[in-house]
Amino acid sequence: MSPAEMDYVIDNSSRKLFQSAVPPVRYWLLRQVMDKGERHPLIRQALYECAAYRPKLKLLEKLRPDGTWPIPGNKRLAEDAGPGPPVGWTYRTMLWNLFALSEYKTSRDEGNVEAALGKLIEWQDDDGYIPGPWTDIFPLPHFNAYALYLLVRFGLEKESCVQKMTRWLLSMQRADGGWNLPFVMDLHYLPEYRAMRLRDFLEFVRSKSWKSFDLEGLTQFPSCPYVTMVVVWGLMQQKKVARSVAVKRGGDFVLSWFFKRTPHPSYYMTEDHWTKLRYPYRFGSGLMALDVLTELGYGPDDPWMERPLKWLLNARSSDGFWSQSDRPHPERDQWISLIALRTLKRYGSAQAAEKIE
Repeated sequence: MSPAEMDYVIDNSSRKLFQSAVPPVRYWLLRQVMDKGERHPLIRQALYECAAYRPKLKLLEKLRPDGTWPIPGNKRLAEDAGPGPPVGWTYRTMLWNLFALSEYKTSRDEGNVEAALGKLIEWQDDDGYIPGPWTDIFPLPHFNAYALYLLVRFGLEKESCVQKMTRWLLSMQRADGGWNLPFVMDLHYLPEYRAMRLRDFLEFVRSKSWKSFDLEGLTQFPSCPYVTMVVVWGLMQQKKVARSVAVKRGGDFVLSWFFKRTPHPSYYMTEDHWTKLRYPYRFGSGLMALDVLTELGYGPDDPWMERPLKWLLNARSSDGFWSQSDRPHPERDQWISLIALRTLKRYGSAQAAEKIE
């Protein structure tokens, strides 16, 4: 597709989305796709409406002084029966809701957001990671990257907690440039452990008190592209880290696996997971990968980007939007369309710049 055709798609869909968008989607559309500055009247109006946006206010109302949200009774019973937060549903709920609040243009001095961020920091281990949420046996890089993303987005980039978590995540990068679920996606595949059920294997790891091992000794097992894209997404929020060799290697790894079946039975395996349009971000997708990669600067000069971008363009419906399924979800589909448009905007800008050169 030529730059002119790309511009037409972006302009056409952006105008339609602007007319129906909820306030936070409209704000990000104006900033990231339509190139409006913070002082533009439409931006100011969107921010004014974001402040009174009902889903945002409801989340703030339910956020308790201790920084947590209430969770369903069955989840509470399961959490109480285990080691307790951050292992359990409380931590997951905090991550998901804080992400939503960040999308809704919430500042950390609103409601009890500061307390929620403080709770995340309180749970941080001396090594830099936060345990949980589904096990305390070993740390999970993608959940820590999610927490890192939120800490930076809420303005804590210069705090020591962010630097410690960043260093820990970088220390977990594998030889192929990616990240995985430690133990589950490597050690468990060795002949001596392969026959063990996952639950038994995890208890075995617990009995050994293992927290880490020699990463260099397990290079025969590839990293996970979905774990990797979430880790890269978290790390790249810091501009200096976004320009690092480590993040570039992680981006290259994700792109090299696009549309491919992953070899890890503990995670998404099928090729079609790449093409499922989902929001909000949880555990990776093709849409998330393209959003991350184009923000890092991947563009038409990388031949591996052509096929994924073609898929994204072809996923656009006749109404000019991108949808999660045949059963439209008005607000969720707006966010998906926003992400698709800002991805195309970045790619199209790089395409136009390349043509001028």
